[in-house]
Amino acid sequence: MDMRKLVGRNFGRLRKQKGFTQEKFSEASGFTQQYISGLERGRRNPTIVTLFELATALGVSHIDLVLPDDEVRSERSKPSKKK
Repeated sequence: MDMRKLVGRNFGRLRKQKGFTQEKFSEASGFTQQYISGLERGRRNPTIVTLFELATALGVSHIDLVLPDDEVRSERSKPSKKK
């Protein structure tokens, strides 16, 4: 499981649920639109402080950004290919 991708998927889903575009979230939070885009694509590795600030700006718990989603749950249910 790639935590950067998980955080990006969770952040993008929550941002959309809250009615923010990347641009509007950027204006409201102080993070650049480029940073938000990179985060959602799993190319950023946010610090704990950044996770907290992002969650606060969204009005959610920082835990919501790292909770396993459906994709992670389906990865876990697949049989392992280890020999």
